[in-house]
Amino acid sequence: MPERLRIYLNATEEKEEELYVDILSHVEKVFFEPLKDDEPFEELIGSSEKMLEVFSIIRKVAPVDVPVLIQGETGTGKELVARAIHQRSPRSKKNFVVINCAAIPESLLEAELFGYERGAFTGAYYSRKGKIEEAHGGTLFLDEIGEMPLTLQAKLLRFIEDKVVERIGSRNPKMIDCRIIAATNRDLEKEIKEGRFREDLYYRLSVITINLPPLRERDKDKLLLAQYILKKLQREKIGSQKRLSPEAIQAIMEYHWPGNVREMINKIRKALLVSESDAITPEDLSLNSGSLKPLKKGLKEEKLKVEKEALLFALETSGYNISRTAKLLGISRPTVYSLIKRFGLNPLLTPHKS
Repeated sequence: MPERLRIYLNATEEKEEELYVDILSHVEKVFFEPLKDDEPFEELIGSSEKMLEVFSIIRKVAPVDVPVLIQGETGTGKELVARAIHQRSPRSKKNFVVINCAAIPESLLEAELFGYERGAFTGAYYSRKGKIEEAHGGTLFLDEIGEMPLTLQAKLLRFIEDKVVERIGSRNPKMIDCRIIAATNRDLEKEIKEGRFREDLYYRLSVITINLPPLRERDKDKLLLAQYILKKLQREKIGSQKRLSPEAIQAIMEYHWPGNVREMINKIRKALLVSESDAITPEDLSLNSGSLKPLKKGLKEEKLKVEKEALLFALETSGYNISRTAKLLGISRPTVYSLIKRFGLNPLLTPHKS
């Protein structure tokens, strides 16, 4: 997949004679093909080392038809990773079927997964496919697999091994071909030790494991995500056009984000609706500015640092080709030369400059 870095100039931030790329205000770093415009994918934006590792695994595992286990805290984007894998797999034209094992009562979960025949139980007035059958040819995403009862874990294990499903009340087994992707916010190895999760099922599901980092461990990505979410919500006509104040930027960088990206989306959506000025404050975000520590560096120094990192990334991605670098960054060739000169990167350039 082509890696893309799109950086937009923020005209409102231009100095009188100094034009610089405002990385902190307008940046999208997407490391695989963008998803459709109507699908949320904020969690899949990042440049931190841990997220780059996640993107690399997604690229490698997507074409290979093996089970994947995605582990991460609530709100880190586990379903989005599963969708990214499906959309980049040979099964992308078929169904992506989701079942949340924590949201369905135990008494109904088996019927949801395996389906049932008419008259199989009280209230079964018609036959119905289960989620496994619906996923035939495509991908079945088992969200919160750690919440699945042990009795159903055994039945799921048999399906994974035999690829055969029987609806409740039926004696006609059906062969089903689907890929299994599971996700959990639990420590399944601990659950195994405590007798709440089957070890054999765990090994069947975790052929490939992807560990999604919490937002608090993605310092480089906090502001990048916040700016992207802000712009995306504004494109969806939520609130009026606003920007993040320097105090809000500081608050975002220092906040722990226990609810991860989902919490960030909710806080920014609320801020767009309640803010009474064109600059969002920590109070608009419900972040306590009184407990914030002063920035170690000034805002300008932080901007320059991120600008340099983005420029280096684009140069390396394009093979130090100036035209391609400019296209990646969404800026002009003269601006690329200006940035190269500013950061003293001339020795890095190869003979192929244009």
